[in-house]
Amino acid sequence: MSTPAFAHSPPLPTLPSSAEELNHILPTTWEAVMLVPPQDAARWMLATARLGHAGAQAVLGQWLLDGRGLERDPVQALHWFLHAAQQNHPMGMNMAGRCHEQGWGTAVDADKAAHWYRKAAATSLPEARYNLANLLASGQGVTQDHAQALALYRQAAEQGYAKAFAKLGRYHEDGLLVEKDLAMAFLCYQRGAEGGDFRGQFCYAGMLAAQGREAEALEWLAKVPETATPRYLRQAGEALSQSPLPAFRAMGLQMLSRATPA
Repeated sequence: MSTPAFAHSPPLPTLPSSAEELNHILPTTWEAVMLVPPQDAARWMLATARLGHAGAQAVLGQWLLDGRGLERDPVQALHWFLHAAQQNHPMGMNMAGRCHEQGWGTAVDADKAAHWYRKAAATSLPEARYNLANLLASGQGVTQDHAQALALYRQAAEQGYAKAFAKLGRYHEDGLLVEKDLAMAFLCYQRGAEGGDFRGQFCYAGMLAAQGREAEALEWLAKVPETATPRYLRQAGEALSQSPLPAFRAMGLQMLSRATPA
């Protein structure tokens, strides 16, 4: 008989009852909260967020977005992200930007997304640098500026942010603002793939296949559906379904079957 989840979890730490107590929460307390059942952890996080703890507000927002320990509620998620953002919490600002960019709990507003990404990027948060770079590269909510986007991708990559490597690889592969360098593109895609980024995995697989390393390419393509968005799966699946190689066409059909309808 399997052991029920959280059967041996530690007891829920005492709920804070005043703002003064927030200054005495130890790192071990946060660790203990993460080990208790989600519903109990959410109760503790909500109490702490209501007392004004920016970190708890950002975590609570993410849990409401994901439906972890609480019913999924994007509107309330944005509410708590904004509370954290107003205290200049880096991830709170970044996630407020994500909500406005994606329309989670609010109308899509690229201008507001760019506003929060800029504030979060100013704290050197790699996720925010990457997200702001995406807006600059596409011209959403901001004037299109590939030079700024490239600089931000580089900064995020220097911090080890896997997703940024895939975007850098595209600049080097296409020769946009930099000299075309397929060897550098290959290395960037490899770093992104090894870091778990689905775009990096797909692009790295493409370059491996071009080198005749088809078995390795298929191994990386098999990882793409684990984290890819439905939209990306459709795009990747459609591209692979046109391949002259049966194994790649089959992989494309698998991706299309896992993507939700457009």
